[in-house]
Amino acid sequence: MNERIVSWHPHPSKPTFVPPPGAVDAHCHVFGPMAEFPFSAKAKYLPEDATPEMLFALRDRLGFARNVIVQASCHGSDNRATLNAIAKSDGKARGVAVVDPAISEAELHVLHDGGMRGIRFNFLKRLVDDAPKDKFLEVAGRLPAGWHVVIYFEADILEGLRPFIDAIPVPLVVDHMGRPDVTQGPDGPDMRAFRRLLESRPDIHFKPTCPDRLDLTGDPWNAFAKAVRPLVEDYPDRCIWGTDWPHPNQQKFLPDDGHIVDMIPRIAPTAELQHKLLVANPERLYWAD
Repeated sequence: MNERIVSWHPHPSKPTFVPPPGAVDAHCHVFGPMAEFPFSAKAKYLPEDATPEMLFALRDRLGFARNVIVQASCHGSDNRATLNAIAKSDGKARGVAVVDPAISEAELHVLHDGGMRGIRFNFLKRLVDDAPKDKFLEVAGRLPAGWHVVIYFEADILEGLRPFIDAIPVPLVVDHMGRPDVTQGPDGPDMRAFRRLLESRPDIHFKPTCPDRLDLTGDPWNAFAKAVRPLVEDYPDRCIWGTDWPHPNQQKFLPDDGHIVDMIPRIAPTAELQHKLLVANPERLYWAD
């Protein structure tokens, strides 16, 4: 794995939609810089540097005020690149870490002081080699007060994960709705299964994100809009949104971030829904203290 990849659009358009004041891009990443923060030896992809400065310039161009930076799998459990970005944000970013389950309480509190407010469990086999559920549950029970778990999985393993999800002792955020097949529509089996998960406990949030990953019909991602809008409307206090920049492993498509932002009013058509999705809900999860 020697070739470094670029997975983001070089000149994203300015979106038509204007986010409300205080809006948060609550799912984005940084890569490196590799010379300062090397990638994990277990990384499944080798991206070009996507620096904090690049992220913050995009944030301003798209009209957002803050970021939640999620530790990228290519950095493994070395969170220094994400912590570096948070430190450079002038208080405008928080983060989600990836940790070795053996991490100590003292190390968790160092992450808290650095702006982390959650940990991520990744169950995508093409991105991680193993996902030790028992150890994940143990560390989830030792998180600092106010933290949550972010979980990333694909729809076909949801039912098998239910006992594990039910046992997590802190609030949950599900990345990209568990990657449903949005071409099935809002009432398709994947969405019905995801709704059953949401109904199973009141502290599960979700990210109605990544039209470029989930809707292979392509931009403007009409299948995504049709399938996802009812979910946002039915669970308005439990959704947060993000660009997914710099779109790991999307180098074949290079999605336009301006177009991704313009999806927001298609899934959250009122000002009240937009404020909950982009301001109130992420503030409650990441800026409560």
